[in-house]
Amino acid sequence: MKAKQLTKAYDGKKAVDEVSFSIPKGKVTSLIGPNGAGKSTVMGMISRLIASDSGCIDFEEKDIKQWKSRELAKKLAILTQSNAIQMKLTVKELVSFGRFPYSGSHINETDKKIIDRAISYMELCELENRFIDELSGGQRQRAYIAMVIAQDTDYILLDEPTNNLDIYHATNMMKIVRRLCDELGKTVVMVLHEINYAAFYSDYICAFKDGRIAKFGTVREVMTKEVLSDIYRVDFEIQEIEGKPLSIYY
Repeated sequence: MKAKQLTKAYDGKKAVDEVSFSIPKGKVTSLIGPNGAGKSTVMGMISRLIASDSGCIDFEEKDIKQWKSRELAKKLAILTQSNAIQMKLTVKELVSFGRFPYSGSHINETDKKIIDRAISYMELCELENRFIDELSGGQRQRAYIAMVIAQDTDYILLDEPTNNLDIYHATNMMKIVRRLCDELGKTVVMVLHEINYAAFYSDYICAFKDGRIAKFGTVREVMTKEVLSDIYRVDFEIQEIEGKPLSIYY
């Protein structure tokens, strides 16, 4: 997947300004940066939820805009910040069949393979089979993530996957993301506000500042005092923990 000269403006102000990058296949890439830096807008353009003003995204040798939605959904699964779903679904229905399982053709709920896979992802995300509107914010977030990874696509886009999660569940979710890459060969792209999660669980980091890419590279190349202090406009120090460069700021 390659982004070429992506640009997006709102009310005449550029939110993303001629951004280009390449997503390594079979790796975890995190998009980081302060609020308003452009990372979520870029994620929206990758997922086709936001139309670019100019530029293109080359996805498997074809402009992503040219893909039919049904065919693209077989290749790429998306967790957005806004998850509009039927609240009277159970967790098992959501994870098995997606946000709107009864909006199209009849679903055969006796499909044992689909149900068994859903149950395994529910267990992985520590979920019980309750109605969605009975869940806490963190439980819903885990249900959405289970739904996305259960689609079994080659590419997974996660916009703030740790949103609403406490430290325990956020850490477990990042471990699941790592397993998706290491054990199943998935390509994962995440937007993260917590840069130490990005550092510990990613292979590559794309750091945004003022609608442009400030630095794209390996974790060790991006997680430096100079890069982070410039992007976030606060003083950073870097410490090594388990061979990973993690940050503290003051």
